[in-house]
Amino acid sequence: MSILGIDQIRALFAQEAEVRLTELDRLLLQLEQQGGDETLVRAIFRELHTLKGSAAVAGLDDVSQLAHELEELVGGIRSGDLAVTPAIIDTLLVGADQLGSAIAGEPAGVPGTDAGDEPGDEPVVAVLVIDESATPVTAVAPSPRVPMGVETATAPAPEPGGVVMVPMDRLDELVRLIGESASAHLRMGSMLMEKFGVDPTLNPEFNELSRTLNELQERAMRTRMVPLSTITDKLQRAVRDLARAQGKTIRWEVRGADTELDRGVLVALSDSLLHLVRNAVDHGIEPDVVRAAAGKPVGGTIRLHAMQLGSEVIVAITDDGSGIDTSRVRAQAEGQGVDTSRLSDEDIQQLIFRAGLSTTAFVTDVSGRGVGLDVVRTTVEAAHGRVEVRSATGRGTEFRVIVPITLAVLRCLLVESGGQCFALPFHRVVLSQRFDETGQTSAEGRPVIWVEDQPVPVSALAGTLGICGGSPDGPIVVLADTARRHGFQVDRLVGQRDVVIKGLSTLLPHLPAVAGASVEPDGSILLVLDPPGLIQRARQAARGQAAPGRPPAEPSKARHAVASAERTSAGALQRILVVDDALTIRELQRSILERAGFDVRVAVDGLDALAKLAEGPSELILTDIEMPLMDGFALTEAVRAAPDLANIPVLILSSRSSEADRQRGLEAGADGFILKSGFDEGSLLLAVNRLIGARR
Repeated sequence: MSILGIDQIRALFAQEAEVRLTELDRLLLQLEQQGGDETLVRAIFRELHTLKGSAAVAGLDDVSQLAHELEELVGGIRSGDLAVTPAIIDTLLVGADQLGSAIAGEPAGVPGTDAGDEPGDEPVVAVLVIDESATPVTAVAPSPRVPMGVETATAPAPEPGGVVMVPMDRLDELVRLIGESASAHLRMGSMLMEKFGVDPTLNPEFNELSRTLNELQERAMRTRMVPLSTITDKLQRAVRDLARAQGKTIRWEVRGADTELDRGVLVALSDSLLHLVRNAVDHGIEPDVVRAAAGKPVGGTIRLHAMQLGSEVIVAITDDGSGIDTSRVRAQAEGQGVDTSRLSDEDIQQLIFRAGLSTTAFVTDVSGRGVGLDVVRTTVEAAHGRVEVRSATGRGTEFRVIVPITLAVLRCLLVESGGQCFALPFHRVVLSQRFDETGQTSAEGRPVIWVEDQPVPVSALAGTLGICGGSPDGPIVVLADTARRHGFQVDRLVGQRDVVIKGLSTLLPHLPAVAGASVEPDGSILLVLDPPGLIQRARQAARGQAAPGRPPAEPSKARHAVASAERTSAGALQRILVVDDALTIRELQRSILERAGFDVRVAVDGLDALAKLAEGPSELILTDIEMPLMDGFALTEAVRAAPDLANIPVLILSSRSSEADRQRGLEAGADGFILKSGFDEGSLLLAVNRLIGARR
């Protein structure tokens, strides 16, 4: 075995240091709460001593020297020469931060050092110079301290040892290969049945292999699971530092920190949770004098409570501060042209997630760092989750972040609609029932069924997805999100099973009604639908069909109200008709165009498009070529032949790349041609805006 080179040694040290610095932060915060606990002091000393020695072996002399400086300071606490004060903890925490920066090769950023100082004129970390009058035990005076109580329900940290550090990309590759093996196993079984009439489930070896692969897949997925406690120390540190900086008394409480979720999901959410915590300190908790004047306890409380509910994890961040000033938010929204006259206070609270809404109650340099809560929502939704807010004036605010435990395996109900099979995450299914015409009623022209003595609106799943077909007397599946239920009529129920879900291509934006996809045993693609997105789309469609001036049957969510208000304030939006028989491509185009501010209608082929055009004009037609019933060339020719449609620009988006196809499109009357292979958001919007602008 060859000897490790210096680069390999430093790579190993970087992995080790990441774990030890996280533990060091946790121990220091705990030490601040428990005074000079000898066990904690010894543990901190050990961590620093180990870091010092490992850094020396890795040839990182500056890091080793810095760890030595911190070790000496902790040695003073251990010997009784120094008392544990907020200033000492500040120094140790900043020193730990600078250790991390030095290991990462970043500048130390030492305060009090001029750029022109010669190397060696200052100690490695100038922050370690403590006011002598404040540190000896015999001279310590009661200094103003901003206490921050901590209450946690986490298990003790596991003893080191028996742990192998593995890069995440290796785990990802392992999970992927196991998933591919399981899919290949299923395809083999399907092939045996179809080609040879052999039922593989009658073979004990085949069944044993199935069980082994399932267990292997489950265990591989568990290797990616990490507890929320891996980031709660970081959040506690943020609360502690910001509370001290603002002179506020804040108690930090944690419940359910041992709740596990996929590391990828947790990494994606960590910045959003940090933003919400800082927001609670900066804008939620009032200064001590204000709380006292209001008759509230002087010390505020911020709680993080995590729990698993089905296949989702809910992380709630609650403060007992002043709450959201809805009048301020309403005024700010109206200043941006949003009609808030029909919005309740609950709807108004949701507006804080709207891009561009910035009031002193929500975004500052401290809590937002120039980033609004709209980015929090975008980040959470990118992880197929959602974020909600509830607030009571004078009593506090709660943000709830709800995400799936893992994006890899979901228990799903399989349904057929419009001749296609779809998967619905089972934890969102309330019930499924046969169609019973006598049990249906209507409300404001919409069909409803009664579930637990509550009316639940019903829509056709095929119609909601924009596909043809759909049985008028098929079974109904009732789905739920956090606050709403909605029934969807399908052709038939196929069954339920675990689905290995794969994310869509990174080239695609988040599609509101699609959570992902899975490869079936026969090699076909199974789309996994997103129930909250389906419910949102069905409600939007229902509101669009309501009679003018009639209020919707149920209160709308704020984001839908905002979109409606924006359309009203901006006048009629430019309408684009998207024509494509592929659901994923159709929804991708809809998502991009709606996000750019267009009013989008969809059609599944040329005949459907002509029917949509008969209902109302469009500013532009975006069409595929290969479609059933009427293809894109025939549609373009029909549009050019109709006097009332002839001036509408037609943009073809196709996978056909031959010059003959381009020429045929131009001869049919198309105004532009984009290849799907080179398609992206920028090129699409550039072409759309150019064609619409040329028409004016």
